[in-house]
Amino acid sequence: MQINTSLVFIVFVSLIFGCSKEISQPITPQIIPTPYSQTLIEGVFTISNKTGLTFDEEFSVAAQFLKEYIETGSAISLKSGTNIVFEKDETIEDVEGYTLDVFPAKIRIKAKTVQGAFYAVQSLRQLLPIGLENNSFTKAEIAVTCVSIQDKPQFSYRGMHLDVARHKFSIEFIKKYIDALAMLKMNTFHWHLTDDQGWRIEIKKHPKLQEIAAFRDQTLIGHFSDNPQQFDGKKYGGFYTQEQIKDVVAYAKNRFIRVIPEIEMPGHAQAAIAAYPELGCTKEPIKVAESWGVFEDIFCAGNDSTFTFLENVLDEIIPLFPDQYIHIGGDEVPKAHWKTCDACQKRIQDENLKDEHELQSYFIQRIEKYVNSKGKQIIGWDEILEGGLAPNATVMSWRGIKGAVEAAKAKHDVIMTPTSYSYFDYYQSTNPNEPVAIGGYLPLEKVYGFNPIPIGLPEKEKSYVIGAQGNLWTEYISDSEHVEYMAFPRVIAMSEVVWSTELNKNYNQFIDRLEYFNKRLDALNINYANHLYEVNGEVKMELDKIYTFHLNTLTKGKTIRYTVNGLEPDSTSLEYKLPLVISNSVTVKAAVFNNNKRLGAVFSESLNYHKAVGAKISLNVQPHHAYPGSGAYGLINGISGSNSRYGDKEWLGFWGEAVEIIIDLGTETEISSMSTRFHNGNGQWIYAPEQIELIFDDGAVSKIEIPISEELLVDVLVEKIIKTRYITLRIPNYGIIPDRKQGSGNPAWTFVDEIKVN
Repeated sequence: MQINTSLVFIVFVSLIFGCSKEISQPITPQIIPTPYSQTLIEGVFTISNKTGLTFDEEFSVAAQFLKEYIETGSAISLKSGTNIVFEKDETIEDVEGYTLDVFPAKIRIKAKTVQGAFYAVQSLRQLLPIGLENNSFTKAEIAVTCVSIQDKPQFSYRGMHLDVARHKFSIEFIKKYIDALAMLKMNTFHWHLTDDQGWRIEIKKHPKLQEIAAFRDQTLIGHFSDNPQQFDGKKYGGFYTQEQIKDVVAYAKNRFIRVIPEIEMPGHAQAAIAAYPELGCTKEPIKVAESWGVFEDIFCAGNDSTFTFLENVLDEIIPLFPDQYIHIGGDEVPKAHWKTCDACQKRIQDENLKDEHELQSYFIQRIEKYVNSKGKQIIGWDEILEGGLAPNATVMSWRGIKGAVEAAKAKHDVIMTPTSYSYFDYYQSTNPNEPVAIGGYLPLEKVYGFNPIPIGLPEKEKSYVIGAQGNLWTEYISDSEHVEYMAFPRVIAMSEVVWSTELNKNYNQFIDRLEYFNKRLDALNINYANHLYEVNGEVKMELDKIYTFHLNTLTKGKTIRYTVNGLEPDSTSLEYKLPLVISNSVTVKAAVFNNNKRLGAVFSESLNYHKAVGAKISLNVQPHHAYPGSGAYGLINGISGSNSRYGDKEWLGFWGEAVEIIIDLGTETEISSMSTRFHNGNGQWIYAPEQIELIFDDGAVSKIEIPISEELLVDVLVEKIIKTRYITLRIPNYGIIPDRKQGSGNPAWTFVDEIKVN
């Protein structure tokens, strides 16, 4: 492997082309995802009406894409000739690999397959003027930087998901989404077509799926956690015809993207059961779900008619999707109805199953056997591991890495999509003006830092991790612009996670390339979230316990200006040069400026200077690796966590563990109160504890009962005047999430925020 990043490339355009305005300026390579190897070469290649293109029929899809891209985006027409050449190269080992050589006299693309050649074209595309994207390029010639690229993907599965069950999006937008994925060398579109809130694919043998299951009477307004919940009173829905599905699949195929449908079973089936109540355990009429969450009405596993129905559905689904995979869900299956259903209990007895978990495994394995008989394989979320894994299943690991490790050790293929790195419906910024999201916090840097290979996985089992994908659930996303805002730029970071090697990844360099790539997104009319010009703040404790606040921004060559007087920063505000020394409570506001013009949103952070700031702190257990916050010190750094983003830098998350926190104030100190707060987002499996214990130097254990609350945040205040050096806080875990709740049967999460001592 060779990466030549030290060469300084200077093109003397004025010497080569004089003062002509008829030729574009060459672009220094800033390719995303970053190639395996790239080396700059002196000179430029010129594309004009004189440029010839040649290719074998085998490479026609890739070559025609390039030809149409240039001719649609400019007034240039390529003719037949040998200036741009596509060549087959059997020595290239990876079927998706390629080489791209841009010489002063020729562009040469080599690949083993047309798919590799297509990816070479996507890299070449990023060396061409952005104006080609929207037909705004007006010059007669294009100057292309000379470069030699050898490239191949790190993973064979590079995916992006879109949920159309909660909100449906047009075929035109689906194609636009696929185009963007192809540009990023992603090769899989995971199309989530059915759920409790809607059935979105035509099944001719069961027309009520279109007539009833595809529509809900109304939709939740605001957040699921709002109390009381409110609804819009408007009927919502629709479905894709089989002809539309075929059209999308063919469109994606021409961009080397496979389309994997997801038909949820046995859970997330309320819409289907609303159409056909006999598919459920109770046989009672129900409505298509109008709010979000996990619902108890699931497919009855005791009746053979359920399997006949699903086989009929699969008989119509399978011919529409030529790829090897059919995703059957398998996640979040409440078993309350199975426990009381005579047919399900008889099935357990007849099949010698231990319990309802093994009944779920029976269900999945029976469906898998049918899918396998049609020459296909199933993918399921990691819950399909419970009760016994189906023999040939691929596991999509979303609840963390445990399921991935278990599946890989059982020699099953694994696709990594853990919530903490891959759920793009989470908040991506701490800016309070962000649109409502399901919760959590997943900034761009965290996505970029994701390594799909689980830590500690033995070498011989790493090969079973075939890739990763980003997931975009749309409970809170009702239109296509919002989809784009939540997906971009995080999907761009994910593209580099799955394509580029760990050695080639560098976040600062990625940001430089992304800042330029955003101009391409502008030309493509993609509504990306631009947080590159936001300010980030970080508390540090320097020598001699000096409390300082550091400001930074992602992009280079910009100025940060700030205020501490409550006013919005402007071009006359103080310029940030050194960390701010903090000795009392204050609110810092800051923004990024370029040539006195403000870029991005105003950053605001309230620093609450209290008696525990700068103290020593220890934990009996470390926070979960997915939600480490700022570590133990983040609990006493003077900054409170977000009111909605439980995964930010300040909230610490613990999964199923009791936590003991010891704060050492250094000397005996008089205090009058201690306060903290817990996140209580039950919809995200997060529960405030029912009580905590507080211990001071006198050794007495004070038990503080915490009333059951439906509020998202639960505050705890203890007022007691005492002199103490040590403060010990014991926080038991809530325990196992009860039946009829989201995540039932799993340990609850505990999220704790700043501990203020006054």
